[in-house]
Amino acid sequence: MSRRKHTPEWILARIEEYLSGQGSYKSIARANGINDWSLRQWVKKYQEHGAAAFAVQAGNAHYSREFKLQCVETVIRGEGSVNEVVAKNNISVKSVLLSWIQLYNANMELKDYDPKREVYMAEAKRKTTLEERKEIVEYCISHGRDYKNTAARYDASYSQVYTWVKKYAADGEAGLADRRGHHKTDEEVNELERLRRENLRLKRNLEEKDKLVELLKKVKEFEGG
Repeated sequence: MSRRKHTPEWILARIEEYLSGQGSYKSIARANGINDWSLRQWVKKYQEHGAAAFAVQAGNAHYSREFKLQCVETVIRGEGSVNEVVAKNNISVKSVLLSWIQLYNANMELKDYDPKREVYMAEAKRKTTLEERKEIVEYCISHGRDYKNTAARYDASYSQVYTWVKKYAADGEAGLADRRGHHKTDEEVNELERLRRENLRLKRNLEEKDKLVELLKKVKEFEGG
């Protein structure tokens, strides 16, 4: 199935096809390369909120802690299916509610979600110590790898937090060391890099020898003249 992002106009056209009896969920979904459950969810949203449910928003939607709990507990109490709660509350996509349920079942705190686009766009904000980076990474991992809110909490950028977590996952604490300005010794690099360095050293030695030969020639010419 296609994973492209559809425009509101395109989605409303598919909803109209279904509501006007031009096909079933499955036939319309198949003809348009989408999942029939996506179409079902769109129709439910339209019936609950009208065309406004598909209006393009600037940035991500804001979800409060109370709103998340209300939606999750509605599903858990059996008062509505995931699809029904998504449609009724105009949640962006089904996976968002499923992630809240997963956190809730894992006894993890559901927090206010206030989209801060500047966190994503910001470049590296400040220098940090190794201990600070360790604390930031540990916080991020323990909070479901919530890079954005971790960045906001520690006055870092999204890219910084994402990079630190990725390096930590690959190399442990050593991956968080600031290697800028550090020249690795021959013992710290791989065989290919050692060969490259040796080749450069040999070339420099040859160049030095050539220069020395040329210098000696000039000295002899001068003395002979």
